[in-house]
Amino acid sequence: MSGEGKRDYITRDGAKRLQEELTSLKASARPKIVQEVADAAAQGDRSENAEYIYGKKKLREIDRRIVWLTKRLESITVVDPRSDAVEIAYFSAYVEVEGEDGSRLTYRIVGEDEIDLERGHVSWKSPLGRALLRRRAGDTIVLTRPIGQVELTIVDVRYSASKGSHAS
Repeated sequence: MSGEGKRDYITRDGAKRLQEELTSLKASARPKIVQEVADAAAQGDRSENAEYIYGKKKLREIDRRIVWLTKRLESITVVDPRSDAVEIAYFSAYVEVEGEDGSRLTYRIVGEDEIDLERGHVSWKSPLGRALLRRRAGDTIVLTRPIGQVELTIVDVRYSASKGSHAS
C-alpha cells in the first residue's frame, strides 16, 4: 500500500477488473463459502471438522480481500488516456521500443495493480516505466539492468491497443 501523500493510479480497465473481482467475491464466492461453512457446522463437532475449519479459513481470506479491494478502489485515481498528447508517453500509453538488436516490444504504462509482464504492462513507478514517461517517437533511452545497460529507441506512442491508432 502507498504511504500518505503518494498517489496511486490505475487505468479505467484496471479499475473495472478490480471492481468486477470485488463484486464477484461479494455476490458469489463469499455466499458460497458461508453456505459451505454453515453446512459443515451442522455436522457437529467443529474442532474435528476439517471442512468447517478450512471453510472458516477461506472465508477469512475472502473477507480480507474484500476489505483490501474496497480500500484500494477508494484510494486510487482512475486515469483516462490523454487525447491531447498522443505523441508523448504518459500514463496508460502503449510505447513501442526497438532494442539494440533490432527487436521490437510494446509496453503499456499502467498502475501497480495492473502489472502483467506477459502482456507488456509495466508500472509507471518501475525503472522502465519511469524511463518511458514523457518520451516520444525517436527518443532513445538508456535503461540500467542488473546485467548491464540497454539502449532502447522509441518507435511509436499510442493510447489504444491496436497499432496505428492514436485515438482514445
